[in-house]
Amino acid sequence: MADPYATLGVPRSASEKDIKSAYRKLAKELHPDRNKDNTKAAERFSEVTRAYDLLSDATKRAQFDRGEIDAEGNPANPFGGGFGGGFGGGGGFRPEDLRGQNPFGTGGAGAEGIDLGDLFEGLFGGGGARSARTQGPFGGGGGFAGQQRRPPPPQKGGDIAYKLRVPFVDAATRKDQRITLADGKTIDLKLPAGVEDGTQMRLKGKGQHGPGGAGDGIVTISIDKHAFFRREGDNIRLDLPITLAEAVGGGKVKVPTVDGPVMLTIKPGTSSGTTMRLGGKGFGRKDGKRGDQLVTLEIDLPEDVTELAKRLDGWQDNRNLRAKMGV
Repeated sequence: MADPYATLGVPRSASEKDIKSAYRKLAKELHPDRNKDNTKAAERFSEVTRAYDLLSDATKRAQFDRGEIDAEGNPANPFGGGFGGGFGGGGGFRPEDLRGQNPFGTGGAGAEGIDLGDLFEGLFGGGGARSARTQGPFGGGGGFAGQQRRPPPPQKGGDIAYKLRVPFVDAATRKDQRITLADGKTIDLKLPAGVEDGTQMRLKGKGQHGPGGAGDGIVTISIDKHAFFRREGDNIRLDLPITLAEAVGGGKVKVPTVDGPVMLTIKPGTSSGTTMRLGGKGFGRKDGKRGDQLVTLEIDLPEDVTELAKRLDGWQDNRNLRAKMGV
């Protein structure tokens, strides 16, 4: 995988917030639901997700920045610099360094006339010193001076993308949602605090199976619109119709909320457009608290105002309500 910073398009000095913002933007653009039959977009989506997984983990990010692990999270150099100086203080012991030399004196044979080539044949098998140079006493290539490379870990299975539509009221109250996975099994998901449209949840081990284990399930939340509630940040807005009699005389009226109806007291002489606040009736926040519900009162007159006109006959409101507008 390429450099995770380059994959997300952020500098190495990027903050956690910058990394999260870049990931969310790319994830929305590359999501499989928006790029059907586009394999390149799916591959890019997986790369972006893996890059975010590494950089969102403070420990792994620090290890990557120090060069201790690669972009896949594997050790960058598991054996350091090899076996070190070996026998001669150089780059490791090599049988060919002794060819033509006699450790017991001078010349090409030992004290008893033993050829060193035959000696190495006895030690390492039928390949002689040549075999020692190419195979090494520990198997594999490189001989004594060679570095033993650890094989790459088996690949995990791919991630599976899911899209979960959540009713407006369920999202506000964080009601558990049931989702059916690719294998046909169903699980109940607890919505996270601060859930919003586009929030993603990771289901560990719920992806495709692979030699290195199963991938993950990536669930993207889509919150449905409501017939009369509107979301405004962590708050919920509601336009509530009231009668002229309720506005003039005041009283208690029933108001719908995502938690069920409550009673709201209206003061006598309340004007249309007045906004009242119901604390703790909004969306859940990340700090565990909830926003509010803002109720805007709207006076709704009947279609037939004949009776109302009779009652107002002879009464006039002489105020200039539009004076501050210059008219």
